[in-house]
Amino acid sequence: MSAWYEYRHVVGFEETNLVGNVYYVNYLRWQGRCREMFLREHAPAVVDDLRAGLKLFTLRVDCEYLAELDAFDELRIRMSLTELTQTQLGLAFDYLRDGPRGLVPVARGHQRIACMREVAGQVVPTRVPPPLVRALAPYRAAEGVSGRA
Repeated sequence: MSAWYEYRHVVGFEETNLVGNVYYVNYLRWQGRCREMFLREHAPAVVDDLRAGLKLFTLRVDCEYLAELDAFDELRIRMSLTELTQTQLGLAFDYLRDGPRGLVPVARGHQRIACMREVAGQVVPTRVPPPLVRALAPYRAAEGVSGRA
């Protein structure tokens, strides 16, 4: 099994700017889409928990751009777990253009996510749900995952 979850995407015209390359904010949208598809495919119990009050708050997001993308470029976004604490997790995203010469890195990003739940009218931290911990276990980044409390 790979150390990442992979989401594939083909860039559309609506994701480009007047110059013809991908507008920067779409890279962040694709991180969210990758994360959502991961939950749908590997942690459906967490999706049910989201409907029942679990909240996944994105505390921090970043993206470093290495090369431009254009309409109809085929993209692979690879997500891996970089950190896991009792109430938060860190994710890394590698963006690769799939072309005739193989995979070319075009960007990389990160997210920090907190698990929260409403209790007595207050939104408070809650433990990362066990089904999410289990679903993410195979996708630990190569450098390992800290297990801080």
